[in-house]
Amino acid sequence: MSRPLLACALIALSSSAFAGSFAGTTGGASAAGSSASSGSTSGNDKVVVQAREDAASFVASDGRIRGVQLEAALRHLRASNDNARAASDLQLAQAILAQ
Repeated sequence: MSRPLLACALIALSSSAFAGSFAGTTGGASAAGSSASSGSTSGNDKVVVQAREDAASFVASDGRIRGVQLEAALRHLRASNDNARAASDLQLAQAILAQ
């Protein structure tokens, strides 16, 4: 997948609900920001956020190291986004890291 197409996939993957949940989990977020982001979609978004370490291992090992959290995130992304279905595991792992 070319960089422009990957960029489009990244934009499509980052919905406002995902952005809100991700912002609530980053370092330095206030308690109010965390509680404001914990809506009905936060459980699914946490699957993706929690897969960052596995995604880093997957990318660094050129796909040889596959963690269970990454597998869960890949399933979630493909189930919820048409663009993700067409992307490779490596492309999705890179997208997870870019978030």
